[in-house]
Amino acid sequence: MPAKKSAKKSAKKSWEKSMPKAQFDFMREVLAAPSPIGVEAAMSYGVLKPYFEKFMPKSWAIHQFKGNAGIVVDTHPGCDDMTSAMIIGHADKIRMQVRKIDNDGKIWVNTDSFLPCTLIGHEVKLFSQDPKKPGNYRCIEGGTIEALGAIHFSEPAQRSGDKGLKPEMMYLELQMHGEKCKQRIEALGIRPGDPIILNRPIKNGFSDDTFYGAYLDNGLGCFVVAEIAKILASSQLKNIRVFYTIATHEEIGRFGATAIAGELKPDILIGSDVNHDYDAAPGIGAKRMNSLAMGKGFTLTNGSITSEYLNTLIEKACLKNDIPYQIDFAGRDTGTDAMAASLAGIDSASTSIGFPIRNMHTISETGHTADVLAAIHGMVETFKAMDKMNRGKGLTREDLKGGHPRLDMAKGV
Repeated sequence: MPAKKSAKKSAKKSWEKSMPKAQFDFMREVLAAPSPIGVEAAMSYGVLKPYFEKFMPKSWAIHQFKGNAGIVVDTHPGCDDMTSAMIIGHADKIRMQVRKIDNDGKIWVNTDSFLPCTLIGHEVKLFSQDPKKPGNYRCIEGGTIEALGAIHFSEPAQRSGDKGLKPEMMYLELQMHGEKCKQRIEALGIRPGDPIILNRPIKNGFSDDTFYGAYLDNGLGCFVVAEIAKILASSQLKNIRVFYTIATHEEIGRFGATAIAGELKPDILIGSDVNHDYDAAPGIGAKRMNSLAMGKGFTLTNGSITSEYLNTLIEKACLKNDIPYQIDFAGRDTGTDAMAASLAGIDSASTSIGFPIRNMHTISETGHTADVLAAIHGMVETFKAMDKMNRGKGLTREDLKGGHPRLDMAKGV
């Protein structure tokens, strides 16, 4: 829903330009961090925490947690009387796991949230602990995910496409041969539960301002959170306390964000996550999905537990600054960390923002930099507008309590 263009051609805004190379390189670094579910510190501690520390004012603080590798950058530590807003990206990536090791060297895997047929032949990284030094991890590369071995061994129905692949058919091929394959694999420290992730850092796409690779879900949301913080660090908010949050365990139930929200109890909670390009999704016409498209702006979710008042504040800020956005909807569940406050049983005005991508949960997830930039600047302008409300005194908790729409006062058309 971009605002109407002026008759005069104006200079391009920040979110209309191509993403600068340095910013794109940092986005690639975030997305490349090996942070499968449960071991996310490579992204949160290894990439994002040092990045925050480079620009954050001395008055800001970083919260860390006992049960997860999430981090929260707090702009006003200790100021519990201030209205607080938490924006959350999640660092965890969907992964495969070692399930069973056979005598012939096959490592059978749990495919988790991957569609099995999307995995065949792809190179992966397996992380295992040194059996002599528990806690020291090694990365094993050079393996691929397989299922059938060759078309010659497949059933006729699989060749014709009438029958697909089942999760229990998938295995990691490490090219083991000779004697005692199983024992040699176990000697490497490989054991059930070890995580396996796809190995493809993002690259520039063929079309302008596009990129593709593994794990846009959801290093992209974390990147957006970090870039919002960087912009607002140079023009600090006076009346709004912001929790820039990198959560964990989203892909298996939003558990990391739920724990963090329950501890810090923000007044506002915003999930920052990937969304779908429904317009380009194949074979879903009968589902009558709403129109969302790559390159047309970030997405804002209506429905589920989202706050109509909060969404209105975001829309007003975007319309005022000509920032493009698209409306998505959700039924019972947003499917994102926007649910964290509800799952934690705390009172927050919540919503979910996103970026339409293609091929979600595959090795070739595809996005558009303009949507990412629109999300960054849309939230920057929203937080600035909140800070200036009530004649410069800022958005209050009473505003949130009294801002619920009254449909009994709706005017007839």
